[in-house]
This record gives sequence, structure tokens and C-alpha cells, in this order.
Amino acid sequence: MKAGIVAGIAALPVFTILVCGASIRGNAAQLAERAVLEEGAAGAAEYVEFNIEPTQEEVAQIIAENNAWKNPGAIVMANVYSSVNVRQEPNEESEIVGKLYKDCGGYIVEYSDGWTLIESGKVSGWVCNDYLLFGDEAKAAAEEVGSYRATVTGQTLRVRMEPSTEAGVYGLVTEGDVYEVVSQEDGWVAIDFEGENGYINTEYTDIAFQLDYGETMQEIKAREEAEARAKAEAAAAQARAAAAAQAARQQAARQSTTTTTTAKQEQYYGVYGADASDVVLLGALIQCEAGNQPYEGKVAVGAVVMNRVRSGAYPNTLYGVIYASHQFSPAGCGALDRRIAKGVDSSCLQAAQDALNGYSNVGSATHFRRTGAHDGIVIGGHVFW
Repeated sequence: MKAGIVAGIAALPVFTILVCGASIRGNAAQLAERAVLEEGAAGAAEYVEFNIEPTQEEVAQIIAENNAWKNPGAIVMANVYSSVNVRQEPNEESEIVGKLYKDCGGYIVEYSDGWTLIESGKVSGWVCNDYLLFGDEAKAAAEEVGSYRATVTGQTLRVRMEPSTEAGVYGLVTEGDVYEVVSQEDGWVAIDFEGENGYINTEYTDIAFQLDYGETMQEIKAREEAEARAKAEAAAAQARAAAAAQAARQQAARQSTTTTTTAKQEQYYGVYGADASDVVLLGALIQCEAGNQPYEGKVAVGAVVMNRVRSGAYPNTLYGVIYASHQFSPAGCGALDRRIAKGVDSSCLQAAQDALNGYSNVGSATHFRRTGAHDGIVIGGHVFW
């Protein structure tokens, strides 16, 4: 395209270049000598005769408009099947400071031909341009996986069944909780509250478009250490429970002349090799995301999580997928931990067990959202893809 523009400049003595709704007017010979204008005129739509030389402001304007995709603050998205390293300096030998997973995005700090300095959540560093999407491609990818989310700023809010203070109440949300926005109307925001449209007052929310962000190496290490502690605590609790059960069986055997056979306690294990803590963790997430949905919808949410674990495009453990930065809002804002502390519904625990056993009713889907926001498999109030 640039070569074509240069040829057009040589052929026409005087012209106007129209690009992105702006114009640059001037003498052909003078403009042809400006390399910066050649870059800025990329994508010119037409030439119109006019005998006025362009101003520096007009040149700067057209260049800025055509280069907006690589300016500071422009969006970028990871272009990988698994993950890409974020480095301290723009070269392959530099220290790794973080990772961007598939579907993660961020914003440009500084662009260069080979590497781009980005910010993604708490991660700040250089990524090779071969593994990034820019401009319209980045925007399309962001719209595909990002969403508007409401962060609760009030101390405690009732979640109404309708946009009215007289409507019934689904439950309560607390300051810092984050929910996907379904719609907004007349001072109310509809959020995805356990799979239902729940309404909260917009006065006490902060609404923003959010992407999944990458993680720093410190965040990854902290997450993995927390996972190890949780596993160790669960294993210790399970060992204590098993010892108590064995003692009870021995006591019962001493008190009875009847020969008994003890069945193996395998209800917490499946294809994933899950233990009790995994079942509770996944069940709690299912309740946070789809607690009011039919059982098939609960299983589908669990299947999405397990599909991510198996895909290689996300952390490869259940804990890692759920607690990875900005992957699931309930985990990031503390709602998931509160749900675990309060207890998880039996139907959500069973749905988690089904998913952990390897069952999926949504194929290989790794995303879900409220219906109407995307094409895919619709189950209850969610669409899966």
C-alpha cells in the first residue's frame, strides 16, 4: 500500500490525501520527500487536486490516527495456544518476570518492531510481537473473551429479583465482590448472580470492561505454594478422617460377631485424581457461577473448568485454573472463599464430582457467559463455547 501511495504522489502534481476522515493537502514533490508522511498516509483512499501545502499539525494528525494501534494505552492480546513469557528486557535471554496465558490481554507501554513493553494486571515487561495481537485483531479477541464487570463499592447490597427496591431478594453481595454485567437500566445494573439476573443499585458499583490478565512469577509462585498448602491440609484432614473411620470400624468389629466388609472410600476420586478439597473448591465455584441454574448447567460450568485444566492453555491444576488472575471473578474477589467457609450445596458438589470424573456436556468448551452474549451451546441461562 505504501508503494502505491508513493507512485500516486509522483503521478499527481497537487493533491489531497484523505485517510480515516482527515486530509493532508500539499505539493506532491514536497510530500514525496517526507518519509514520515509516507508512513502516515498508509491506507489513503483517494487523491483530490488542491494547491495548498500541508501543515505540520495535519501531518502529525494523520500519522497519529494511522499508528494508534501501537500507541501507549492501545490494547494487545496474547496470540498463543498455551502461554508466552513476559521478560524484563526485549530479548530471549532476559529474565522471565511473568506469563500471559491464552485469552489474556493488556495494554501497550512502548512498541518496537520486534518486542512490545506491556502491562497486564500486575505484570509489566516485554513480549515478542510474534506472540501478540494488535489493533483490530486485538480488539476482536478482547470482545470475544472480555466482559463488563461490576465491582461492589457499597458495604453490603441486596441482590434484587427485579430492578426495584420492592422486589424479592436473591441474596447479598459485599464490598469488593465482582460480577459479570448483563445489562443496565434506570439506576440498576443486572449482574450474573449464580446464573440468574440479579439487580443491584449502580450507585454502589464500579463498572468497567475487564480482560483476563497475566501473572507475575511472584504471583505464580504464591499460587503454587498456596495450592501445595491446601493439598497438604486436605491430605492431613483426610488421613485423620480415615484413621477415625478405621478406629470406629475396629471398635464395631470387637462389639459384633458378624463379619463385615468395608467398601473403599473412592467417592472423592475420579479421572482427575481429585481429593475432597478439589470437590469442594470446584463445587463452590459452580455455586458462585451457576447456583440457581439447572443441574446440567452446573455440570457444564464444572466441565469448562476441567477443560481448561486439560487444555494446556491455562495452569494445569484445578486450583491454578480457578485462582489464576482474573480468570474467575468469584475467586479474585474473595466470594469463592466465603462460599467455601459457609458450605457448598450438595447438588453443586455432585456436579463438581461429575466434572472431575471426566464428564462434559459441553464438549471442549473453555468459556461461558450469559445467553445472548455469544454463540455456542445454551444450557439454562448460560452459553458455552
